[in-house]
Amino acid sequence: MKTVKVQLDSIDKIKVFNRTVCKFDCDFDLEQGRYYIDAKSMLGIMSLDLSSPLELHFSSTEDEEAVILEAIKDFMVE
Repeated sequence: MKTVKVQLDSIDKIKVFNRTVCKFDCDFDLEQGRYYIDAKSMLGIMSLDLSSPLELHFSSTEDEEAVILEAIKDFMVE
């Protein structure tokens, strides 16, 4: 399982992020504290506090992982 931090601080970013992760077959979960939300659910994402970075968890093959990381690089934070 791969974990990266993402920042989704606007409606436009949420829309683009959601469309991006929906293109892949693997599961994506966003974690904020004790809450885990399906990252393919726009309403779920919008129910979180988006003022701070979220942890994105996903499992994929090594080849697909590189493609996913490239696709979401604009949302990733350190």
